[in-house]
Amino acid sequence: MKPRTKGQRWPSFLFVLVYAIGAVLLAAYAIWHYLMGAYNDILVPASMSVLLSGAIFLRFANHDYRHLSAYLALISCYLLIAMELPRQELALLWMGLPPVLTLLLLPLGSALLLNLTLMPVWLALLGTDLPLFETGLYYLALVGFGTLPGWMRHRRAAMLRATEPSDAQCDALSRKVITERLTAEVDRARAMRRPMAALVIHLPQLEMADEQFGPVLLHTLLARVCQTIRESCRHHDLLGRHQPTLFWLLLPDTGEAGALIVRDRVMRALNREVFAETGAIQARIHACYLHPGETTTHFEQRLLTAGLKLMEPSP
Repeated sequence: MKPRTKGQRWPSFLFVLVYAIGAVLLAAYAIWHYLMGAYNDILVPASMSVLLSGAIFLRFANHDYRHLSAYLALISCYLLIAMELPRQELALLWMGLPPVLTLLLLPLGSALLLNLTLMPVWLALLGTDLPLFETGLYYLALVGFGTLPGWMRHRRAAMLRATEPSDAQCDALSRKVITERLTAEVDRARAMRRPMAALVIHLPQLEMADEQFGPVLLHTLLARVCQTIRESCRHHDLLGRHQPTLFWLLLPDTGEAGALIVRDRVMRALNREVFAETGAIQARIHACYLHPGETTTHFEQRLLTAGLKLMEPSP
């Protein structure tokens, strides 16, 4: 099970720290307006400070509200910039804040769409003191350069996912890797004239756990399943997740009798694992053996056919 959630950009404490600093700065800005006698300008920064405080509370209360807290922070900043932008001498500097904040707080696609949508609003607030065309190019350039780090991060994550041997949700080989290892093991068995077997394991409770109890129980169940199967076989046996509820366990140098022993041992071990939500883990396991002279394609097709039969509803 992966230690961090996909899509998590920064640690939560760093977001909370940024929100807290923003709330303090806005409160200080409201106090400064009060001391300067600009009472009409106090309401906006004071309200924004309250919104940021609410964002901090949401971040602490539930991690699932992280997007709502990010939008609250953006609304606070947008309103403050909209109020200050028309009367600031450093208007271009203030105009650069919205795209940067949006790219920091939102996912790349949403941030890019929002920045382009709000571009006419910021240009209209600037008035006619600055050249419209040059200011628009400045804004687009800032958005483009600000997008590059996020785009590079997404590209690097995609490359890591493509080369990652493990499944994204559990400690088993991915579908691509287990298929490649099947080809290698079949070639090895034919070249060395050694037996080979494979177990096709279907766990129907995985689908129920995801639909009824959510991803937390699913990840816990997957972790327990992988650990139990690995403890029930040899170190060099290969476990891979071919489909969401279907696993392949490759057994090199294993004949029919050995595969049946492993099958029974795995099934008994899984049945001993009990969860309060789903009960004991129920497994359907089919053993396949490599026939003399059988090709990799034919053996793989037999594994696929066995998996489809295991996933058929029980009569």
